[in-house]
Amino acid sequence: MMSFLGVETSLTGRRWTGPGVDLERAAEHMQQQTGLPAPLCQVLARRGVPPHEAMGFLTPQLKELLPDPRRMKDMEAAAARFLEAVEKRQRIAIFADYDVDGGSSAALLIVWLRAMGLQSTLYIPDRIDEGYGPNEAAMAGLARDHDLIICVDCGTLSHGPIAAAKGADVVVLDHHLGGETLPDCVAVVNPNRQDEEGDLGYFCAAGVVFLMLVETRRQARGKGLGAGPDLLSLLDLVALATVADVAPLTGANRALVRQGLKVMAGRQRPGLVALADVSRMDTAPSAYHLGFLLGPRVNAGGRIGKADLGARLLATDNPHEAAALAERLDQLNSERRDIENAVRAAALEQAEARGFDAPLVWAAGEGWHPGVVGIVASRLKEATGRPAVVIGLNDGEGKGSGRSVTGIDLGAAIQRTAAEGLLLKGGGHKMAAGLTLAEENLEPAMERLAELLAKQGAGDLGPSDLKLEGMLMPGAATVDLIEQIEQAGPFGAGAPAPRYALPSLEVRFAKQVGESHLKLSLSDGLGGKIDAICFGAFDTPLGSRLLNHGGARFHFAGRLEVNTWGGRQSAQLRLEDAAEA
Repeated sequence: MMSFLGVETSLTGRRWTGPGVDLERAAEHMQQQTGLPAPLCQVLARRGVPPHEAMGFLTPQLKELLPDPRRMKDMEAAAARFLEAVEKRQRIAIFADYDVDGGSSAALLIVWLRAMGLQSTLYIPDRIDEGYGPNEAAMAGLARDHDLIICVDCGTLSHGPIAAAKGADVVVLDHHLGGETLPDCVAVVNPNRQDEEGDLGYFCAAGVVFLMLVETRRQARGKGLGAGPDLLSLLDLVALATVADVAPLTGANRALVRQGLKVMAGRQRPGLVALADVSRMDTAPSAYHLGFLLGPRVNAGGRIGKADLGARLLATDNPHEAAALAERLDQLNSERRDIENAVRAAALEQAEARGFDAPLVWAAGEGWHPGVVGIVASRLKEATGRPAVVIGLNDGEGKGSGRSVTGIDLGAAIQRTAAEGLLLKGGGHKMAAGLTLAEENLEPAMERLAELLAKQGAGDLGPSDLKLEGMLMPGAATVDLIEQIEQAGPFGAGAPAPRYALPSLEVRFAKQVGESHLKLSLSDGLGGKIDAICFGAFDTPLGSRLLNHGGARFHFAGRLEVNTWGGRQSAQLRLEDAAEA
């Protein structure tokens, strides 16, 4: 395939590719059959949507896309035990992970139980003192005072801690990769169990919890107990978790997020209202807001503050408590950014010295905060196009987090390294995983992990091609066009927003914003112009070259978005790459 606009090597070292002839023909055929706008037909054709399914795709119906919960193993048993606890007014504890998915999953259960007149106990482990997932002391303590413990977004690999919960029943609702055996408990509902087919593996934990509530409702009706609270009103929490956990926005997830965004726009949940206000959100929520404004703030408590702040915010029905919690999380998020910037600079320098062309890019440092290593791993992965692991060392032990690239299963490789004894523990899923190791095993563990990733082809990865939907002139990039394209959304993981090339533009204005961002005004010289923002520009060659453009013309590539400022809307380019014209 020929490069698009002749760009073989962009400023970030990538080759640009456009739609092939077959895709262009499919888009034309789609337009003839449906009468939909050409740019929207391009997006639908790339997604593989046939013309007769186009209208259904643009208006996804949850009732048609949501799978029968009973397709997951142990689902009926989990819902039956949960319903029994509700009927008998038993004491229920919820043990959740400290990230957005864990917090949202816990909030779903807390809110549902509260509507049924039951208070539940929330337990979220401290990231530094307790680490990820159930531990024996916490589970034994909860078991003394509760009849049922529900582990959400964790627990699939927690054989010992679940065995320690003597006297209480345990139900696990999770989505992390399962091992050869399952813990001995009432139910382990997890689409990524080894004995599952895997076709529902794209759900995050909150999606699994939602499906359990759907099944609970079915069983309750069968017993003549009534339907319970309105489940659709809970979809704002499911949407937040799905986007923040980078679950693919395909299949039922797409419908869940789309419906959840509508629920969120109604501003009925005090925690999300307070969070939106403190994040200075002044437009209807989108997947971008969930992933980049709300998600990081919910996460900030688990990263560097008190682990349960995010879940408490999402679950509260008190606006005053919500405002106080949101304010605290916003402060913690600012502190997290400062810590992250310091660790990121040191990790990049260390990884670069080791070499960016290895199958695994990694860095480890004494005292690096465990709450930011995952974010820094993401930055390393983005900068290098390679799987990345970042580890904080403390008292002879390292706690780290990894992020992967498409096609490389990092979770399986980390699980294998743990099984071989080089890690104290480790697990996760294809794109993200965590690990704990003894500092003396750092080098051999990373060597073995790199070896396993090389077998998957990670060492052969070059800079990935930048796939473009087509070409646009600035004058054609209007708010109307963006709204037409948004009908095929929401966009995110597994369903990327279309990316366009804007050819041969001059930089009329360029200014560095914050540590590493760049704001631009671009013009075609014929009256057409568009503003652009490039996040993390100065972490790549883009920042300095475009800031010091010297009057040169460039081809620009990125995604279109609506920018709202002072009540007015305009089209904006979220810049991802550029090449000298």
